[in-house]
Amino acid sequence: MTTVAVPQVPARLGRFVLRMFRPHIYVTYGLLWVLALEGSASAATGTAWRPSGATWVRVVSVVLVLLFLRMLDEQKDLAHDRVHHPDRPLVTGAITAAELRGAMAVIAVVVTVLNAARSASAALLILASLAYGLFLAVLERLSPAVRDRQLLNLAITYPVQVLLGGYVYGSLVAAGTVTADWRGAALLALCAGVFLHFEFARKTSWEAPPGARMYSVDLGPRRSALVTAGFAAGAVGFQVLLFAPQGPLRLLPCLAAVLPAWGTRRFLAAGRGGWPVPVAMGFVVITYLALAVGAVLPL
Repeated sequence: MTTVAVPQVPARLGRFVLRMFRPHIYVTYGLLWVLALEGSASAATGTAWRPSGATWVRVVSVVLVLLFLRMLDEQKDLAHDRVHHPDRPLVTGAITAAELRGAMAVIAVVVTVLNAARSASAALLILASLAYGLFLAVLERLSPAVRDRQLLNLAITYPVQVLLGGYVYGSLVAAGTVTADWRGAALLALCAGVFLHFEFARKTSWEAPPGARMYSVDLGPRRSALVTAGFAAGAVGFQVLLFAPQGPLRLLPCLAAVLPAWGTRRFLAAGRGGWPVPVAMGFVVITYLALAVGAVLPL
């Protein structure tokens, strides 16, 4: 058992975060996701929107929950990482499970306090995301099928993203910013399409190294590519459903569809290598950024 002096813990956690939770990726994603979802929830009803103090509470809460889930994943994947990723921090001892669990407890307290100060509903919604993540850890330990079958694992684990999106939308409803209706479900479906396009893109390849957890292993490269493209198309379709009645300028974020279209063509034409992941990441960034900006501008 590794013994770590308490004063060393913050620095060790900091190094873990910088390596396994790269801020320029995860923080940017959390920020843009919340701004796009919150702004679109208002814009879809024709209501003017500006970020507020509550917006930044939601941003901080979502980013912290993503960090909580990343720390949880590090522990869930320990046996797999010992074989296939021996340089991971938990495997090498650069961080310990006890340190990660302590940090997770702190995160749980911080997000609960932040949201309870605004409403009990918001606090319960954010806690539901944390609770589901912990449930998944137990389920994966008990069920080899859930742990090892990539598509089944996605079906079981993706709802934590839905819960996080539901927290953002639900806290808006609780605050009286928007009224709950079908557009909330459509917005969550839009975000699902954006996220799942990237999720499939990063795990779609013509080749698969030993031990790789790839959707293209289960579906085959071509079908995995079509599913990847299909999620992007679905995201664009929900944008049309939500914003077309407000005029063509509201559909400018749909132009980001050029990226997955190009990515699909490039992947299928190459016949080797992986999906161009930076292009898929660009689709996420441009779509969410355009939705957030469009919600602010009087189009």
